[in-house]
Amino acid sequence: MPLDANPAPLVDSFGRTVSYLRLSVTDRCDLRCTYCMAEKMTFLPRRDVLDLEELARLSDIFIRRGVRKLRLTGGEPLVRPDVIALFRDLSQHVKSGALDELTLTTNGTQLAKHAEALAACGVKRVNISLDTLDGARFRALTRLGDIARVHEGIDAALACGLKVKLNAVASRGAFEGEVDALIRFAHARGMDLTLIEEMPLGETGLDRSQSVLSLCDVQAALARRWTLTPSRRSSGGPARYMQVGETGGQLGFISPMSCNFCSLCNRVRVSCTGRLYTCMGDEGSVDLRTALRTSEHAVTDAIRAALATKPERHSFDMSNMTRPAVSRHMSALGG
Repeated sequence: MPLDANPAPLVDSFGRTVSYLRLSVTDRCDLRCTYCMAEKMTFLPRRDVLDLEELARLSDIFIRRGVRKLRLTGGEPLVRPDVIALFRDLSQHVKSGALDELTLTTNGTQLAKHAEALAACGVKRVNISLDTLDGARFRALTRLGDIARVHEGIDAALACGLKVKLNAVASRGAFEGEVDALIRFAHARGMDLTLIEEMPLGETGLDRSQSVLSLCDVQAALARRWTLTPSRRSSGGPARYMQVGETGGQLGFISPMSCNFCSLCNRVRVSCTGRLYTCMGDEGSVDLRTALRTSEHAVTDAIRAALATKPERHSFDMSNMTRPAVSRHMSALGG
């Protein structure tokens, strides 16, 4: 039987079918967000990063084995000079119906330059990280950022007809007084907003135990100011959604620390070096790069072997945030 004839779907040892691939195209970023990476980062040599052909071939292998959603991540994916060529290559899978969705997560700083090209490649929506609307606080959080460039990216994406979802990492302190403004800003422009708990990934130089904030507490506080109604909406990911009565918009909560969401996990992540991670909260990984340079059979065997050891859940512990649970920075896989 030909290799490509009805390949079996990817299923882990707990019976969870993998239908979502998050593919990192670079570990580099033009920001240095305090919850994501250290101020002085050492990035990978370019020779260690998969080339476009390898990224496309890996994507094709996953898609033919049942992946229906593909998200390009980083680092910041749009700082990779040739990334739009990869989107063009992958767009064939959207046109053929093999992919339900081709999308990306971005910090928005480069989006104004690329929004039209992304829309032309069949991208329908983008996730943009924006943790504050205050320019000075944005600069402090990102260590390098100009919030005006993010606003330009949002404007460009909406002008191209892209659906935009804002992601905001919750943190103790100023964020608690700004979350209402983020809700109003997002919903006034037809954008969803998802709040995310900080996760203990990589050494950033800061004590996360002083900043981590439970979204259970945030939701309880918001419920005293807003009318929150549980929504049946599902994005296929870990977010729980609420409808905000006063705005009509959607508010999502991703709570890996306070409310484990692993039972229905349908995703895997591949780093820009070709390492497959079956769990964001686990150090275990498998080298697909070497297998890719051997044969497609070797890649498939490596993927299935990795899925056989995919943990049932992550091991993050909200009560122990003084040190990273894994040494890998969030920028290595895009969260």
